[in-house]
Amino acid sequence: MEPPFSFAITARCPCTRARCGRFHTPHGVVETPRFMPVGTAASIKGVTTPQLAETGSQMVLANTYHLHLQPGEQVVADAGGLHRFMAWDGPLLTDSGGFQVFSLGAINKIDDSGVVFRSPRDGARIQLTPERAIEIQMALGADVAMAFDQCPPYPASETEVAAACRRTHHWLERCLSTHNRADQALFGIAQGGCYPHLRQDSTRVVAAMDLPGIAVGGVSVGEPAEEMHRIVRLVAPLLPEAKPHYLMGVGSLREMAIAVAHGFDLFDCVLPTRLGRHGTALVGGERWNLRNARFRHDHTPLDPSCSCLACRQHSRAYLHHLIRSGEMLGRTLLSLHNITTLIRFTSAMAQAIQDGCFSEDFAPWEPNSPAAHTW
Repeated sequence: MEPPFSFAITARCPCTRARCGRFHTPHGVVETPRFMPVGTAASIKGVTTPQLAETGSQMVLANTYHLHLQPGEQVVADAGGLHRFMAWDGPLLTDSGGFQVFSLGAINKIDDSGVVFRSPRDGARIQLTPERAIEIQMALGADVAMAFDQCPPYPASETEVAAACRRTHHWLERCLSTHNRADQALFGIAQGGCYPHLRQDSTRVVAAMDLPGIAVGGVSVGEPAEEMHRIVRLVAPLLPEAKPHYLMGVGSLREMAIAVAHGFDLFDCVLPTRLGRHGTALVGGERWNLRNARFRHDHTPLDPSCSCLACRQHSRAYLHHLIRSGEMLGRTLLSLHNITTLIRFTSAMAQAIQDGCFSEDFAPWEPNSPAAHTW
């Protein structure tokens, strides 16, 4: 019998650390490099499950903290698990709630035992410990669960980041002691802020746990892009070669391409749907505001090279009309297009690795370079 989880590298770039891989899960294969859409509350905002499948999405994210608040993990478990609850039969990953330690810092209190929140819904006291985060994720039943970690803000002092790393490593041990679901992989998360020695130490500690996958967190939290690139270059050589490498919270084209060049495989971000809800489309490496009057009489497809529903059936003028009119359909179509764009981009990088031209087309990728138009 094959193990429920395995990762195989299928192609490599001879000039960079970029690689293609196949991550096998109980609900299917994730071909890497791959962007993963974020469905925080078991829903990609404004997008149906069949529409999401059409974008080429393979693995989708949901969030432990938010699903614990509403509807509650027991409701999801009673429905047969998260896959059945949201009608998605492909691979799923649940974030542990660790990011909410960072993003909801104003309403939480952190100590070595865990985090105490005040519910933004009713003010109720909620305690999230490493054990509780894992118990919730096991009840939700996603293919991949993330360890509970402390993501320090940017900027933070070296003392504060060192304390967050110590706590993250201790919490990872507690997560490992609690997790016992054989059909669910547990990924560890390395932290370290912008301090090189802390980044290296944390990556070594998490890598030594020999988990099915490893994530690098604490990026895309307000630091300059150049700082993110420095972190990627610093930790990449320390990541276990035979495991999937996940760069959390990153979904911009340039940053994904640079990370892939250093051996990262998986990415997630709320960017495509957030931009779509605000009337912005990702086209050719640029962000187009469809409210702009220049689109009013433009009856060409949004992106002729894209096969998404928005580009296949509708014009820029129609999308402009929907956004200016406040129609929900406009937001859905742009969200679908943006997700498809990021999936296409990571798929194009995979093809370039297989074809031996990744270093020419994508490493590093710049929005105004000729490579912007090769995919």
